[in-house]
Amino acid sequence: MPTPRRAPWKGAFPSVAAVLVLFLAASSAPSPLYALYQQQWGFAAWTLTVVFALYVVGLLGSLLVVGALSDHLGRRPVLAAAIGLELVSLGLFLTAENVVVLSVARVLQGIATGAATTTVSATLVDLEPSHARGRAGVLTSVSPLSGLALGALGSGVLVEFAPAPTRLVYALLAVGMVLAAVVVALLPETSRRRPGALASLRPRVAMPARLRADIVPVVPAMIASWALAGMYLSLGPSVAAELLGLHSRLVGGVVVTLLAGTGALTVALLRSRSAASLLAPASALLGLGTLVSLAGTAGHLAWLAALGTVVAGVGFGASVLATFGTFARIAEPHERSAVFALANIISYLGNSVPAVLGGIAVTAMGLRTATEVYALVIALIAFSALALRLNQMRARRHTTPATCE
Repeated sequence: MPTPRRAPWKGAFPSVAAVLVLFLAASSAPSPLYALYQQQWGFAAWTLTVVFALYVVGLLGSLLVVGALSDHLGRRPVLAAAIGLELVSLGLFLTAENVVVLSVARVLQGIATGAATTTVSATLVDLEPSHARGRAGVLTSVSPLSGLALGALGSGVLVEFAPAPTRLVYALLAVGMVLAAVVVALLPETSRRRPGALASLRPRVAMPARLRADIVPVVPAMIASWALAGMYLSLGPSVAAELLGLHSRLVGGVVVTLLAGTGALTVALLRSRSAASLLAPASALLGLGTLVSLAGTAGHLAWLAALGTVVAGVGFGASVLATFGTFARIAEPHERSAVFALANIISYLGNSVPAVLGGIAVTAMGLRTATEVYALVIALIAFSALALRLNQMRARRHTTPATCE
């Protein structure tokens, strides 16, 4: 049977993009609340970062296992299931009274977000207007960072100025998810059902030998950028409150928004630049911004820490374009799924493992020392990415004339 069965309604394309933003906003909404949960329930800092990392575990598992499922079952069933699971997780957030329920909610949220991310991205490509080729790729790059920024900022505003700080944000997100379900119900099915659904659940990860020279210089930049994001999402609000004396709950959302929002704007502005041209400046800005932010924190200068965060945010956005653009450029069509699975593993392990280690370090050494060590390690990794990229460029300049001869 041919698909789509009916033409997409006007506004379907931006509405699907809004669903992607909503999922990512929901994923960052708990960040300004972590310090409040910690105060109410009395758990250690390492527990806080484990709760954050559990989301990444669910997300990564979902990306690897069900990432290609909508190619076989159709976009709408997978999106509907992801929305249903997200609603379950939001219900758990609403009723959570301890860290165990919070942890379960984060795992389910990670699984739902992973399934939604891949499926919405594919749906955007399916629905992309013929007069605006390339718009789906731009939205797929900008929407996640925009969602992270909006979710954290919106949550911070509600926590600071609205009643029921640990309840209202989840109730509003649940309403948003119900509206997302309506969007999915109205969508035409854009992918024909085909056999192989069970086989598609087997994770495929690969680094072809011929691609190693291009991938290796990219890995430190991916780790540095996503480790920095993990630090801001898990420990950022605590650093702002305890080390900078900014005790407003709104600041916890602003901290994440400065990084992710600047990253989203950078992606939008630099989307036409080649990945190869962005890797070196992205790494340099990541390292520099992290050090400037650390200097602001050490000197109790909130404005300097904010400036460093903006600089690092530019590096973050440029790094996202550079790293995933590199994977897209070098992988052949038959190996893209496995290669992008590798990219996701690197990104999300870089996002979660350092955050957990940082939480353990906070318990062992205190927030200030742990933050300083965490930031210095990220800067070191970022500058090593810069050195690798510059060395790669130098080597290619030396070999090009010989090749021409």
